Amino acid sequence: MHTFKKEERLCNKRLLKKLFTSGSSFLVYPFRVVHMPETLPGQYPVQVVVAVPKRKFKKAVDRNLLKRRIREAYRLHKDTHLYPVLLKNDTRIILSLSYIGNEIADYKVIEKKLITVLKHLHKAYDKEDN
Repeated sequence: MHTFKKEERLCNKRLLKKLFTSGSSFLVYPFRVVHMPETLPGQYPVQVVVAVPKRKFKKAVDRNLLKRRIREAYRLHKDTHLYPVLLKNDTRIILSLSYIGNEIADYKVIEKKLITVLKHLHKAYDKEDN
């Protein structure tokens, strides 16, 4: 069940604007994470957007490489670290993963930090409903 379908991506401009104006954020270097609960249609409890700034990475090749690595790490670990608590509490969230590092990180580093991000979100949404 390690998939990352179109329905799991956050594309709605209204929701993106709402997320960045009134969402909660935290930092786990090299990620800035913005999240907020939202009623979403569909079967997936999370809609996510991955961003890598053009200002820091001028070449599209570099931005795309980082986005691919982030999406792959998210795809592999969302089912174990994030989805169970959201499904248990019947919570749906929108999520932004912004890469704020200055250099292109290895996949292992991105994966380790993304797991930390998912565990942090797990704690945040486990506490809210208890």
